[in-house]
Amino acid sequence: MIWRRVYAGITYLLVPVVFGYFAWRARREPAYRDHWRERLGYVDSATGQTLWVHAASVGEVILVTPLIEALIERYPDHHILLTTFTPTGRDEARRRLGDRVARSYLPLDTPGATRRFLHRAQPSLGILAETELWPNLIAATARAEVPLVLVNASLSARSAARYQRWPLSLAARFMLTRFDRIAAAEPEHGERFIAAGARAGTVEVTGNLKYDRRENQEAESAALELRRTWQAMTRPVWLAASTHATEEAQLIDAFAALRRRHPDLLWVIAPRHPQRFDEVAELLGHTEWRYARRRHGDQVDNRTDIVLADTLGELDMFYALADVAFVGGSLVPGIGGHNIIEPAAAACMFVTGPHIDEWREAMALMVDVGGAAVAPGPDDVVDVTEHWLDDAVLRQRAGRSLAAVAASHRGALVRTLKVLEEVIRVPF
Repeated sequence: MIWRRVYAGITYLLVPVVFGYFAWRARREPAYRDHWRERLGYVDSATGQTLWVHAASVGEVILVTPLIEALIERYPDHHILLTTFTPTGRDEARRRLGDRVARSYLPLDTPGATRRFLHRAQPSLGILAETELWPNLIAATARAEVPLVLVNASLSARSAARYQRWPLSLAARFMLTRFDRIAAAEPEHGERFIAAGARAGTVEVTGNLKYDRRENQEAESAALELRRTWQAMTRPVWLAASTHATEEAQLIDAFAALRRRHPDLLWVIAPRHPQRFDEVAELLGHTEWRYARRRHGDQVDNRTDIVLADTLGELDMFYALADVAFVGGSLVPGIGGHNIIEPAAAACMFVTGPHIDEWREAMALMVDVGGAAVAPGPDDVVDVTEHWLDDAVLRQRAGRSLAAVAASHRGALVRTLKVLEEVIRVPF
């Protein structure tokens, strides 16, 4: 196909650009300097049967962790290779799974790097999380006769529309028809994959793996201890989670309004991306508020106004800590919101902005039980949050309802494992 040859040529031309980008990112995130050979497919050679799982970054690693733990238990004679694309994802994999899995970066999508990766890794099955569609990688797995499964498969309405327009329609059909199975997170996602070119017989709705996260009792106990350490046992705590550029600035005014009603309110901000931690700290430094950076080990006491949660892997603990939360990526268009199942599972009432795109169906369930709300703007975030902070009984009752909603939608893990069993044709 002409488009494939053109795409392959472009990928080779872009290799210096990509490595230049990594070098630029390394100024703030030194981990981008490491393991560059893996980006070219030079991973450790396989020593036995290998199941390969790809999770792009932190969120996807958290998503696939229960699945990987189940594979480790059910396939004790197989090695697990977990690839990521970002250093933060790699670190999260180490933190959650330790030495139980091998870790590597996904190779850049050039023909040579993908062939080299598969030759050295020798996977007997490839499992990609959500929407990781790389033409050369998928073509290489097909040539190597490696079965390929897309799990928790998600395709937004916007992406689905793009994949149906030429020339992306050619690439989409090529890639999607090479998956042995596509385990869709929701019915509408399954329909979109079929419309984009997937074979109907390969698509099955297995449910959203995000509901199947195990209860994190360690996070709850750590949250209680942190409240004690912060001298915040009687202070209300408001969490702004997974925030993006401009959202923190909008919420600073919201915090000021909330403090007029709740003078002892403690605000915890957890930006979505680590490269923005310093940017948010600079923003806070221009306010009247006294703030502490968790990464620096700054002391937090009853005089602290704001805590910048500039760490990774602690969001579960902060949801368990908070009385009310705001879930970011939702006050600004183009992002689509972030995981609302996390606060629900932690029984933490939460509000989002209006831009929640693919989360609308799940959000409706949580709004129905009174545990969540969609706010058109920052002023509305203030109104909802203030109302909830005033009513501890409401928070407890609605929190329990949220947790029940999250628990009632579990089961995707079992159904996904069944799909993998059918593809690999080896009984668990």
